[in-house]
Amino acid sequence: MAMKIVTADERMRQVRGAKILITGVPGVGKTSLLRTLDTSRTLFFDIESGDLSVQDVAVDQLSAHTWEEARDLACLLGGPNPNLDGDDPYSQEHYDAVLSEYGSSLDLSKYDNYFIDSLSVASRWSFQWALQQPDAFNAKGERDTRGAYGLHGRELTAFVSQIQRARTKNVIFVCIINQKEDEFKRDYWALQMDGQLAAAAIPGVVDEILTMAIIDHPEGDFRALITDLNNDWGYPAKDRSGRLEALEPPDLTEVLAKIKGTPHTDETKPKAKATKAKKEA
Repeated sequence: MAMKIVTADERMRQVRGAKILITGVPGVGKTSLLRTLDTSRTLFFDIESGDLSVQDVAVDQLSAHTWEEARDLACLLGGPNPNLDGDDPYSQEHYDAVLSEYGSSLDLSKYDNYFIDSLSVASRWSFQWALQQPDAFNAKGERDTRGAYGLHGRELTAFVSQIQRARTKNVIFVCIINQKEDEFKRDYWALQMDGQLAAAAIPGVVDEILTMAIIDHPEGDFRALITDLNNDWGYPAKDRSGRLEALEPPDLTEVLAKIKGTPHTDETKPKAKATKAKKEA
């Protein structure tokens, strides 16, 4: 195939979706951010069956219950990877098989956003699957957890990268973070994932890392999305667009508009929920 130079004008007209990782502690309201999107243009990819907080939201949904199902749906959302062959996950052959099983009932062109909840559960499924594979055993048939962790890390990273192949879609991944302690007894925040390979690789794959947190304030605590790595709490954060404030309201429609530099109108913006945090009794 002959190489083709994309002109500057053509490049500027191309539609690109933002790839965002939303992190935060359990219960802070990460899944509820689904409410701040145009749900008529959003596909909710439910991995953890933890949609109680959005059960009243009218949004189309795909659900997976095993790692194999999650991988199949990722293949469908991202399309075939021409760099892969034969039985490889996400190859043309894999895509054709998944399309034959699921595709006739799905019209992905109607969606601008894929909301994937959550990578923490996907990580558990991936690791449990990896433990059953040949890589998890040595030549004597004994369990080799190092091999399982390596396979799991590659699998989960490939899963995220595959969904991101949906170039024109906004892809929002959700992941829990936990506070840990390093060898020097210093606290730090880490993605809740099995193993270290995927947890280290995935932040470099996405465009944006936004940590949702409750911010203490004299006039009342409030929820915000932290976008700047140089923050007072040591939360994970990254803004590749360079267009976000250090603290943004927990409104993904607002955030996406800023990232793309295309402010929406009041008519197209879903009504944002209150950002004030409720005090526990």
